[in-house]
Amino acid sequence: MEASLPDPEVGRLLVSCPDGPGIVAAISGFLLARGANIVQSDQQTTDPVGGRFFLRIVFRMPELTTWLPALEEEFGAEVAERFGMSFRMRAASVPTRVALFVSRYDHCLLDLLWRWRRGELPIDVVQVVSNHPDLQKEVATFDVPYAHIPVTRDTKPEAERQQAELLDGRVDLVVLARYMQVLTGGFLERIGVPAINIHHSFLPAFAGAGPYEQAKTRGVKLVGATAHYVTEDLDEGPIIEQDVARISHRDRVADITRRGADVERTVLARAVRWHCEDRVLLDGHSTIVF
Repeated sequence: MEASLPDPEVGRLLVSCPDGPGIVAAISGFLLARGANIVQSDQQTTDPVGGRFFLRIVFRMPELTTWLPALEEEFGAEVAERFGMSFRMRAASVPTRVALFVSRYDHCLLDLLWRWRRGELPIDVVQVVSNHPDLQKEVATFDVPYAHIPVTRDTKPEAERQQAELLDGRVDLVVLARYMQVLTGGFLERIGVPAINIHHSFLPAFAGAGPYEQAKTRGVKLVGATAHYVTEDLDEGPIIEQDVARISHRDRVADITRRGADVERTVLARAVRWHCEDRVLLDGHSTIVF
């Protein structure tokens, strides 16, 4: 199935700033003065008095790709500086360059590659990185480079140096598609782009080996998954998406594991899509998802 080509004249603007009167009027007036048509707008305030304001606008503007650099500069000087805004503006037609990190579990990795190949995700997968060689043949069928960089406790600094050099200037997002290693703060700082992780929602109650076996023993009635941004604190980054599936005493460990993998796939795909469609804004340790 071929995906329809994205419109090169469609752009997105994301804004966060202290709330106050006149913000929406200033933004819409700025776009109107340059011949842009707002086709979608979402906004949220944490508190109308002293809160923080968040906005996502999709607009269409003739010759956007030509005018985008000047548009960003003018918006910063005329609107963002006035309201103390953080903002991001970009062409919706430009895919997000993504590196996928994986260990041995293949379900999230292959699902993202499959969705990308079908044109279901606005991404361009430029690299797969793994600390094991197991999935190299599967990835080769998608014509994506596969880098096997082993990681041990003693070699982790050198491995992360190699990974960072491999990705330098090539990616806009790193996705941990069941990569069973903790990324250090130094690595995150060096790559300079967001990273998204997926894990089963038993953490921290059933941390360690065999979480689904532990869940079966404890009679868990729901399995789930959480997709979140990666920070130095393990599995404590801002949450993008979560979901659950119901199980019962009749389910075997294999059934629970399968249902957990299904949820992980869908939750991670949603999180990646929403990030790459500029739908996620950070609000401290939380997120606003439009």
